Amino acid sequence: MTATPDPLLAPRLDLVEELHGHVVADPYRWLEDAADPRTTAWAAAQDEYAAALLGALPDRESFAARLGELMRSGSVGIPVWRSGRAFSTRRDPGQEHAVLRVRDLDGTQRVLVDPMALDPAGTTTLDAWSPSWEGDRIAYQVSVGGDEESQLFVLDVATGELLDGPVDRCRYSPVAWLPGGDELYYVRRLAPDQVPAGEEQFHRRVFRHRVGADPATDVLVHGDGLDPTNYYGVRLSRDGRWLVVSASAGTAPRDDVWLADLHGDGRLAPLQVGVDAQTNAWVARDGRLWISTDRDAPRGLVAVADPADPATWDPAAWTTVVPEAEGAVLSDLALVDGPDGDLRLLAVHAVDATDRLSVWAADGSGRLADVAVPPGSIAGVSAPPEGGTTAWVGYTDHATPPSVLRWDAGDPGALTPWEQAPVAGAVPDVVVTETHATSADGTAVHLFVLSLEGAPSRPRPTVLYGYGGFNVSLTPGYSAQALAWVAAGGVWAVANLRGGSEHGEEWHRAGMREHKQNVFDDFAAAGEHLVAEGWTTPAQLGVFGGSNGGLLVGATATQRPDLVAAVVCSAPLLDMVRYELFGLGRTWNDEYGTAADPEELGWLLGYSPYHRVVEGTAYPAVLFTTFESDTRVDPLHARKLAAALQHATSSDAPVVLRRELAVGHGARAVSRTVGLAADQLAFLAARTGLTAR
Repeated sequence: MTATPDPLLAPRLDLVEELHGHVVADPYRWLEDAADPRTTAWAAAQDEYAAALLGALPDRESFAARLGELMRSGSVGIPVWRSGRAFSTRRDPGQEHAVLRVRDLDGTQRVLVDPMALDPAGTTTLDAWSPSWEGDRIAYQVSVGGDEESQLFVLDVATGELLDGPVDRCRYSPVAWLPGGDELYYVRRLAPDQVPAGEEQFHRRVFRHRVGADPATDVLVHGDGLDPTNYYGVRLSRDGRWLVVSASAGTAPRDDVWLADLHGDGRLAPLQVGVDAQTNAWVARDGRLWISTDRDAPRGLVAVADPADPATWDPAAWTTVVPEAEGAVLSDLALVDGPDGDLRLLAVHAVDATDRLSVWAADGSGRLADVAVPPGSIAGVSAPPEGGTTAWVGYTDHATPPSVLRWDAGDPGALTPWEQAPVAGAVPDVVVTETHATSADGTAVHLFVLSLEGAPSRPRPTVLYGYGGFNVSLTPGYSAQALAWVAAGGVWAVANLRGGSEHGEEWHRAGMREHKQNVFDDFAAAGEHLVAEGWTTPAQLGVFGGSNGGLLVGATATQRPDLVAAVVCSAPLLDMVRYELFGLGRTWNDEYGTAADPEELGWLLGYSPYHRVVEGTAYPAVLFTTFESDTRVDPLHARKLAAALQHATSSDAPVVLRRELAVGHGARAVSRTVGLAADQLAFLAARTGLTAR
């Protein structure tokens, strides 16, 4: 009798291509097409399997209950001040989304935009917002169903009247207001019928828009004839004179920057073009051109020049205000006034992924004071654009939800509470240990290790989390998942891998393109270090990552299946030969390389998880979590590797694909986040031996 085939096993194609001399098999290419009836049937079987397996996990409900408390703790955003009004976001316990609110001149607060009022189903998210200089109007952007497409609206702050919108195709659009609030600069994609097929997510342009006017009448400012993958930035001085436009090709770590005098000829003149550096420039209230850059300074510096004198735009003519620091990476800054009216600068630097705050003289004469900040992360620094002796500092750490602290020039070395995020339930007593692993090439890799005060003796079930790409730094932050795991008696570790920004642009570039394998080596070294130091064992170790971090843990599963017992791989990139053909993949080829180039294809094939699967290997348990409205990373990646691992593995550890509809890559309602996180933690617990307490 012929055995009944496993309904989960996807049919394999005998599809082999020769690409630049490489023989590349792709047996599951048909799973790229979500509308193919075969894909639909296979995905339905995966859904049934995932629901049964995840629903039966013994600790799922206890994790859901603890996560419900910890995730419903609130969050407070940094205030943006405009003419005495403060705009910020806040989410209270029980709210599904943060609301956008305004604090009026008399101190009263009002809600301006509530995503749940716009959509009680909870699928609408607030993507971005920007108040006018006068604080009487606010532009905000929302998207629906996780598509992140961002429709732009303009609201009258006093009355709540909708003045403009929706303006579509505004994904990732900055907004720069002209004085008076009647016009703004913004970024919008060209209409689909104006671009080649398959390039609808590209071809952005900078426009000047009059509030309430038909967007078809917008004035084109910049972008024609430039790289179709460009992302643009726009900034405008408070007096409306100086416009700065920046452009980067996709996520490339370099910018072109132009400056225009709108009180003069209005022509955009190049400040930096064709230079391999990231530069942020703006004209501040003192009339000087401020420049924050990693140009010839991979850890960052701040300098000033004269916007009206192009001769001073050359780096050799800059006046340095904050020099590059040894061992510290500049991440943010704000202009403030001293007690005597002298201009000063608050600067944020990170040392081993923990933030420091200091005060500098704006004339370049040096550091004036260090500000006492608890060990943690500074999410940003905000000060009124018209000046003042006060600034507001966003703060979080491993046990503190996002909150806001206040700095005042009268006591420059201290911070005081301004607005604390409410906490819905008890936060466990977390002990944070900092340690370093040694990677394959001898590089030191920093880790935060979180455990419970008085936890049982080691080794313990442990989750290792990482990202390692796109210049993203993993600094201390409130994570309900980490806290729920630690509260259950587990250990949670965060690795600061190459590819991030923890040690500046050199650290980033040491983990991108031909150096991407360094990231995976760093992560493996972190896991080995946790084992060697007695925190855990391979049978008790799980790894967790999403997006580029999904690539990280996918590579770990296929390169080091012996090191880990469980993998949670969320919204991942996994087929690195074809990633550019889907979603926003084309914008990432400076980070990873392109398969169109023979040498770069070799880099990609060297680690592409989908192409590293070997039949008969005992792979760890893997949970893929995907979001069907994800317009950044197509769910096809997880489908293909799930099918490949289910076919190839010789172990009895499950390979599970959990799909979710009507959500995307980014923000989501709290209740949906709780359900996802509970499944992920319960899966890790079941495979590493943790019993939720």
